[in-house]
Amino acid sequence: MSQQPKRYTITAALPYANGPLHIGHVAGAYLPADIYVRYLRSMGKDVAFICGSDEHGAAITLRAKKEGVTPQEIVDKYHGILKKSFVDLGIDFDIYHRTSDPMHHETAQGFFKDLNAKGSFETETSKQFYDEENNQFLADRYVTGTCPKCGHDAAYGDQCENCGSSLSSQELINPKSVLSGKTPVLKETTHWYLPMGRHENWMKDFIEKGELDGKQHHNPKDWKHHVLGQSLSWINSGLQSRSMTRDLDWGVKVPVEGAEGKVLYVWLDAPIGYISATKKWAEENGKDWKDYWQSEDAELIHFIGKDNIVFHCIIFPIILKEHGSYILPKNVPANEFLNLEGSKISTSRDWAVWIHEYLEEFKDQQDQLRYVLGSIMPENRDSEFTWNGYKDQVNNELADILGNFVNRAVVLTQKYYEGKIPQPGEFTSEDKEVIQKMEETPAKIGKLIESYKFREAQLEAMNLARLGNKYLADSEPWKLIKTDPDRVKTIMYITLQITANLCVVLEPFLPFTTKKMAEGLKLAETKWPEAGKALLEVGHQIDKIDILFKKVDDETVEKQVEKLNKRKEEKAATENPVKESKEDIVFEDFTKLDIRVGEIKAAEKIPKTKKLLKLTVDTGIDERTIVSGIAEHYDAEEVVGKKVSLLVNLAPRKIKGVESQGMILMAEGKGGELSFVSPEKGMEPGDVVS
Repeated sequence: MSQQPKRYTITAALPYANGPLHIGHVAGAYLPADIYVRYLRSMGKDVAFICGSDEHGAAITLRAKKEGVTPQEIVDKYHGILKKSFVDLGIDFDIYHRTSDPMHHETAQGFFKDLNAKGSFETETSKQFYDEENNQFLADRYVTGTCPKCGHDAAYGDQCENCGSSLSSQELINPKSVLSGKTPVLKETTHWYLPMGRHENWMKDFIEKGELDGKQHHNPKDWKHHVLGQSLSWINSGLQSRSMTRDLDWGVKVPVEGAEGKVLYVWLDAPIGYISATKKWAEENGKDWKDYWQSEDAELIHFIGKDNIVFHCIIFPIILKEHGSYILPKNVPANEFLNLEGSKISTSRDWAVWIHEYLEEFKDQQDQLRYVLGSIMPENRDSEFTWNGYKDQVNNELADILGNFVNRAVVLTQKYYEGKIPQPGEFTSEDKEVIQKMEETPAKIGKLIESYKFREAQLEAMNLARLGNKYLADSEPWKLIKTDPDRVKTIMYITLQITANLCVVLEPFLPFTTKKMAEGLKLAETKWPEAGKALLEVGHQIDKIDILFKKVDDETVEKQVEKLNKRKEEKAATENPVKESKEDIVFEDFTKLDIRVGEIKAAEKIPKTKKLLKLTVDTGIDERTIVSGIAEHYDAEEVVGKKVSLLVNLAPRKIKGVESQGMILMAEGKGGELSFVSPEKGMEPGDVVS
């Protein structure tokens, strides 16, 4: 592949059309993609920025069942909400498509048929979970249970959203059907599988060395550590065959004989949505879609969250290479997760800041949210959004630094020179130093953006505003205007050139603000290569610019936090007003349980997990290791010495590589909080609970 691509194909993860957009989605995939694309466009590059609603899969049908409507009604509703949220937030896709479009069905079916004709799939009859009460096979998302890797008790059959592990439904401990709540049975069905083991060797070279077909395709050092780590972990564990079809009645129908009642697996269907969307865009804009997907002169980059790494780094590349005509991704700069006010964002608990609600409540304040999310973007580790943090950054950075600087620059120019750019005099050494920093700024920012370091890039762009603010404050032209008016002309000339340059270097981050600034400065469209220079000619007339940023008050913050907490409480009360009892058991079942009092002697956090503690417990019989998912509710230090109730005759199982020899009994409150079930008085380790 050439060093300088002629075209860029930039994709952002297709959001499920089963709910609205929240800040975690934006910070994870869409904002970094938009920043990158805006920069490329300003550099004069040929870019196709592709996205769309993912409208198939079990998640859609589950939402439809829950709301008592058809899947089509669900996707129509949420596709509209998602598309409007993106437009209103300034996420500037070239096309926002949808996988229910006939062109997508045609493209996906054609792709499947091409692969099937080449022998890329294997058919296999196996036993799958089946809900006898609802008379249907269960897609992985229709099955929940305990994650075998981290112990999370609400994992889905395709993925644990707690630890990010990709799963199959039959790996779950204590599986239950989402439809009936009953334990499903295993029943035979036939599916088409992608035998990924065939591709293990070249895929390892691709991820580990950046090699493809014996040539250097990319530099793996340019990829994020957690992306490489998760991908190599999968490969080194041995790539297993993956079913590419599902027993569902909603989705892209499998286009071969004997496949009635089956659709393409959403993780085959959805990535092909990037291709079908590009086809649609190309058709509408007089382009050739193959230039962006099948040309060595194009560069493919996927922006996603970390829960989609495996699909974009392993499964989709295998499918593309197996087809034989497509380019593979040059990079997959996946972000980690964004948390909210101390807790993980949860759509099911309504613990989220929804984009459409923010845009309604904070009119014309899109850039404030873009800026805050850009500064806390979870590029290499999880990060956190708080409303107090939002307030502080808007007030102290956007309003006090950028807004204040631009306002003073424009007001003083109007006051002293009737809005015309003054003729500068001779530059002092201090002036030259400021000008040099201004000249160097665009290249610094560009290098950071090209390295997917968007937080640093935004900081560097704001540093130009800080430079201008300090220069203006130190120079004090309002004091010099009477004693040295020629010096003031020089100061204001440099100040205005900084202001104009901010319109360019801040545009990828704050497009709405920079548009207002450029309109006020009457600045012609300026591309990135022109930045760093004087952009406003002497005598050029500028207009007034309204105050760019309003300050956020404490009341606004308190209202948002209160809304979050109220919704979480309402959700918990609605979903769990009274916890239903489980199925009846007989007394003999209970007598099989050996529950005893134990005392925790030692505790430590299990690395790379959020919930797990490794406990050493005196059972009165022995001392044993127990892994318990309580780390979000108890610190390791505070549990040592506690008396607990534990099930001692539970068969051992490995969790995150640690063998757990029993289970601590916990009480769970309506809000999900956990508490030990402890003896009330004087019991010793080994005493029996009966």
